[in-house]
Amino acid sequence: MTVSSEPRPGAMRDTETELHDPLSSGFPATVEGRLLFWIAFVFSVFQIATAAHLWDLPSQIVRAVHVGFLCLLGLPLVAVIKNESRPVRTLFWLLGLIGAAVAAYQWWEYKALIFRAGSPLPQDTVVGIVALAVIFIATWRIMGAALPIIAGLFLAYCLFGEYLPAPFVTRGYGLDQVIDHMAFGTEGIYGTPIYVSSSYIFLFILFGSFLERAGMIQLFTDISLGLVGSAKGGAAKVAVISSALMGTISGSGVANVVTTGQFTIPLMKRFGYRAAFAGGVEATASMGGQIMPPVMGAVAFIMAETLDVPYAAVVQAALIPALLYFGSVFWMVHLEAGKRNLVGLSKAELPSPLAALKRGWYLLLPLGVLVWLLFTGYTPLYAGTIALALTGLLILGSPLSAHIPVKALRYVFWIALGLAAAAFFQYGILPVVAALVVLVAVCAIFRGGRATLALTRDALSEGAKTALTVGIACAIVGIIVGTMTLTGVATTFGQFIVSVGDTSLFLSLVLTMVTCLILGMGIPTIPNYIITASIAGPALLALGVPLIVGHMFVFYFGILADLTPPVALACFAAAPIAKTSGLKISFQAIKVATAGFVVPFMAVYTPALMLQDGGPLAAEIGYWPAVAYIVVKACLAIGLWGAAAIGYLLAPLRWWERAVAAAGAFMLVAALPVTDELGFAICAAFIAWHLFAVRRSAAATPAAPSPLAARD
Repeated sequence: MTVSSEPRPGAMRDTETELHDPLSSGFPATVEGRLLFWIAFVFSVFQIATAAHLWDLPSQIVRAVHVGFLCLLGLPLVAVIKNESRPVRTLFWLLGLIGAAVAAYQWWEYKALIFRAGSPLPQDTVVGIVALAVIFIATWRIMGAALPIIAGLFLAYCLFGEYLPAPFVTRGYGLDQVIDHMAFGTEGIYGTPIYVSSSYIFLFILFGSFLERAGMIQLFTDISLGLVGSAKGGAAKVAVISSALMGTISGSGVANVVTTGQFTIPLMKRFGYRAAFAGGVEATASMGGQIMPPVMGAVAFIMAETLDVPYAAVVQAALIPALLYFGSVFWMVHLEAGKRNLVGLSKAELPSPLAALKRGWYLLLPLGVLVWLLFTGYTPLYAGTIALALTGLLILGSPLSAHIPVKALRYVFWIALGLAAAAFFQYGILPVVAALVVLVAVCAIFRGGRATLALTRDALSEGAKTALTVGIACAIVGIIVGTMTLTGVATTFGQFIVSVGDTSLFLSLVLTMVTCLILGMGIPTIPNYIITASIAGPALLALGVPLIVGHMFVFYFGILADLTPPVALACFAAAPIAKTSGLKISFQAIKVATAGFVVPFMAVYTPALMLQDGGPLAAEIGYWPAVAYIVVKACLAIGLWGAAAIGYLLAPLRWWERAVAAAGAFMLVAALPVTDELGFAICAAFIAWHLFAVRRSAAATPAAPSPLAARD
């Protein structure tokens, strides 16, 4: 069993980062730690059984049990990891058990609660109050005080909004009505966010956990090193590519930082990158994992469910912006390497990407199947179940295959497993379950098989622990969404955004961006997106912004909030690894993440950037020409922003050259009459001048091959 009293290598130990992630350590090696380990294991088994329809339960019961497990596991786990006093640990064990008891009440009274919906009994109100109290405490313990305070203000608005002045006054709601709305049914803590958490998100977290333990991180790192390790500034480029690849299996930016960052940040520092810049690159690239198809982050699943669109539609909208985002980060580290004359790694010490693929190609099979299923119209729940089952077959089948001496028989073995997996499409989950049961039984016989079973068991428990933060956030944010559906307060704020947009759409977008960034100072991406999208999404739609583009706009700035000071969660996660201030890393991350701030604005004015219909440009020149035009324009804008931010292109730039580059980039982003023409003209003039200056400098000092390279 993977338990430890110390955090995993490089885990966040300082006060600031532990405030953000108290679950960064493994399961403690104590009696309580082992008990929590097995609770987490049972949690994962329950979620898999219900997702695969091995145990068919009503959705409301699944949601309630999901929240019950979150409380039972999360509340005592934080106390045990922090090694708090015995009375404190006892208190949080008691609160966790109360959270589980609320789930049991919901299950036992399921049909009766449906019949008395809207007219709760006094005991229902008491149970509802207890449920809300436990959720608030769990959120405070796991995620800090900011989100409970915000949710508490929304809950207070439901109860006391009738005493506020117009336009915020409500008609008044009784305590029993508010509690019934928030703690029962599907509008409050058991609303859409927790539904998505209990189905899609949990499965995909387990999927990533299995692949990581099977060696996917090492595979991605070896491929990245082999591809770009020897290039100029190769150490940082490895960080960008490995984080982008990790984003395909892990939608958590912070998890990405503390996994790939363990290797990439020290590597960047060793090859000359400043500590703050190295941390900023890793934080920026890791946060991009949430927008990197095919898996993206948990928000993508919530967005698909909220907008009632196929998950593939969300992936389609994210594809070009994600490529631009990572292309921008790659460009920034290339410029920084040129400015500081940072060379790549020696080819002799780099792994071969082809050899790495040859060793671990089979790990890509579940990912390939997942992508194919998502893009051929299957639901994320169905696709995730199949991908997870296939991963389990591969992991459990590997030690058996290694014990088959005849190569031909090994081929027969893998073909048989492939047929068992393919039987899912025709006969459902039972053939796959039968194959998994046989593999488990056989693996239990020999030592290598037992080690693999232990790895699988650990992946299930670690996956449940990883899901705690996401699940708790989805539960408490249901209170905020429930307030909006009960009171209609979102309409009030939305009308304000629309009124601002009548004067300037740009100002409405800036207002929405600032709201996302401010909320992101205290809450994670998921509740940030849900709150802001609920308020600003309909308002932006009323201003002519396509619905999915408006939601993606909010999504992007919710992610960037984790890079912006003063909180900058991803940056503080990188701080102990980089051994520098999280605030310094944050300022570097903002510089590196230029595209994240530019692309969403460009997409609003030209939806073709997100492969969406609409916008004047597409109407004027056609859809695909508009896509090509906006991509070229975005690339130029990113190129100029990067040169201005770093102060280097082919050679160091003077202050006025940086100002000209920034002006050209701004003109390309601004969607005003003649700004495109001015932007292209400034871009052409700047590049021509820079080439002339570089050649003139080289001609003046022929003995020095790169006379400006050392100039800062």
